[in-house]
Amino acid sequence: MKLSEYQRLFTRNIAKLIEFAYKNGLELTFGEAYRTNEQQLIYVQSGKSKTMNSDHLKRLAVDFNVFVNNQLTYDWNTIKILGDFWETLHPANRWGGDWNKNDIKDGFIDTPHFEMHV
Repeated sequence: MKLSEYQRLFTRNIAKLIEFAYKNGLELTFGEAYRTNEQQLIYVQSGKSKTMNSDHLKRLAVDFNVFVNNQLTYDWNTIKILGDFWETLHPANRWGGDWNKNDIKDGFIDTPHFEMHV
């Protein structure tokens, strides 16, 4: 499958995730989606990211701002419902709150991050 085909599938899955969030009382705004190599390097150097191979560089990742009752939250327990749903949409989908898919809050946690890692 070509990268552009994965990007279109990713976009369709993001639409499903947004709809699911709103049906479950969570509101979203977009954070970052596409990222340049220069911006990614800044994030790696500052510790905000662990890799120069981010799926943001391929337009296969998005960070969301999550709101509950008009309050911004990055709480793992609150956002986990989105992460669990996201991972059911495609085998390559990963949530930054549970990179190793062990259902435990451990390691590098990036709760607003949703990606398709291909």
